[in-house]
Amino acid sequence: MTATIERMAVVGTGIMGTGIAQIAAQAGIQVKLYDAREGGAQVAYDNLQATLDKLVGKGKICAEEAKSALARLYVADSLDELADVQVVVEAIIERLDIKQSLIKQLEEVVPEDCILATNTSSLSVTSIASQAKHPERVAGFHFFNPVPLMKVVEVIDGLATDPAVGDTLQVLAARMGHRGIRAKDTPGFIINHAGRAYSTEALQMLKECVAAPADIDRILREGLGFRMGPLELFDLTALDVSHPVIESIYNQFYQDPRYRPSHLSQQMLDAGYVGRKVGRGFYRYEDGRMINPPQPQPVPVVDSFPPVWVGAEDEGDRAALIALLQELGAEVEQAKKPSDSALCLLAPYGVDATTAAVQFGTDATRTLCIDMLIDVKRHRTLMQTPATLPEMRMAAHALLARDGVGVTLINDSVGFVAQRMLGMIVNLAGDIVQQQITSIDDLNEGVSRGLGYPHGPLQWGDLVGGERLMKILSRIEGITGDPRYRPGPWLRRRAMLGLSLCHPEHALN
Repeated sequence: MTATIERMAVVGTGIMGTGIAQIAAQAGIQVKLYDAREGGAQVAYDNLQATLDKLVGKGKICAEEAKSALARLYVADSLDELADVQVVVEAIIERLDIKQSLIKQLEEVVPEDCILATNTSSLSVTSIASQAKHPERVAGFHFFNPVPLMKVVEVIDGLATDPAVGDTLQVLAARMGHRGIRAKDTPGFIINHAGRAYSTEALQMLKECVAAPADIDRILREGLGFRMGPLELFDLTALDVSHPVIESIYNQFYQDPRYRPSHLSQQMLDAGYVGRKVGRGFYRYEDGRMINPPQPQPVPVVDSFPPVWVGAEDEGDRAALIALLQELGAEVEQAKKPSDSALCLLAPYGVDATTAAVQFGTDATRTLCIDMLIDVKRHRTLMQTPATLPEMRMAAHALLARDGVGVTLINDSVGFVAQRMLGMIVNLAGDIVQQQITSIDDLNEGVSRGLGYPHGPLQWGDLVGGERLMKILSRIEGITGDPRYRPGPWLRRRAMLGLSLCHPEHALN
């Protein structure tokens, strides 16, 4: 199998195909552009010329580099003109029958050692290759939009793929300035698979009326450091794209509850509220900009504050919370039990405020919980019980907002917002490496690059602590009875043994 690629073709010159052609040409590779649409390849060539000119204008590349890259691009009028290429990357419509047909046509034209790579995002590479004469040379080469900026590409081995094909594609990816991450052929591959937790858990919390969309997004942005909240992200990617992907992966995994879709997104899809591009999704937009962006919850005006009694299952959390309250000027009670007038502030993991009040023996009317998984210097999430008195809720909110740090109040929920979200993300990541879909390093690197998470998921799990995350998920599963929260074997075993979540399985031979 060819190790050094100098000549390639891109079939399908839409946004993805054009982006792939651009980075290949800029990397010194000759690229032939072909599209079944009459004039489509020429339009792509013209667009690439304009893009290269813009890069020169912005000082990103010099004029000579742009001229050289453009000279490496060719418009092919027929598939027969691809007879001398070493790799073909197809980026056509996501339909299995059409991709299979193209592979057959290409096999009649290209050399026997030419790699046939598919940029599919959702179809099985094994299925695409199943009608080929030489399925061993068919592999996935899945880029992300916009290709020049998203510097990660999934290299996917189908069941019949020769490993040398994937090796060659990884070398090619590196030459084009992208990190190639290796994946087995499974639904969603690596990045779309790992991203299911962020999307489906947000919809689950919304369904439970834990908080409004803006509050869920704010907690995850400010509290956990995501670039964009999950519901904002739905509006950007559009539900007519995102919801079918959720359903597809759920069905491909034979309705595993971990991937369960929500009727809420289907209902919005039915109504046409698909997101930013139509002006309405979870938020409203005009000319692509959000109308009246949601504001943080208003801080109540409170004349005086009750004393505060702190209950925490972790002594470190208790000490940190007491120190924070004292900095904010609160009177903190140190007795074993709260007084009859105290605001009871609890710091549990994985349970709802109702359960926490019962476990700590506090009066539910005076009880609120605070999420100590989040860095309280960045954001504070408060959770009320169904019985919490309004005056206690307002006192807690006003007190904890005294230093200007954001505070978000939510309804009673197992595991707050951040705890259950991070638990689901890390748990699913563990399942991905347990199934040997990819390596630990490729998972962490791919998700941080492809999804923009602050950390790779298993690295993030180590920062929080595997034992803590297992506790959160086990308690949520116990209270809800929902198997979507079951701790997977990767997380459970490492948490029980005190190992890093990045600790690999040792080979048996």
